[in-house]
Amino acid sequence: MRGLRACLVCSLVKSFDQFETDGCENCEDFLRMKNNKDNVYDHTSNNFDGIVALTTPTDSWVAKWQRLARFTRGIYAISVSGTLPQSTLRDMKNRGIVYKSRDRSQR
Repeated sequence: MRGLRACLVCSLVKSFDQFETDGCENCEDFLRMKNNKDNVYDHTSNNFDGIVALTTPTDSWVAKWQRLARFTRGIYAISVSGTLPQSTLRDMKNRGIVYKSRDRSQR
């Protein structure tokens, strides 16, 4: 899992280059990582635990348990450590997007 990063909002796992090339399939509208290295560093973390592969998120109990049922197919981290910039949190709030941390390490 070396070289992989997880989105701090949805926990999608991809390489740094994949985030920079394609952005995050679930969060690109407001995280704007595509073609922006700084945003990739700000909105992803290489510190995550566990992974789960989702092929049919809407039918998966694991997707419901992990709050991933509305996201695209892919590989997701079970827990992601890191914090979003305050500017991103404000932008999400202004857009009506509720942010719930994916960090389970403190539980």
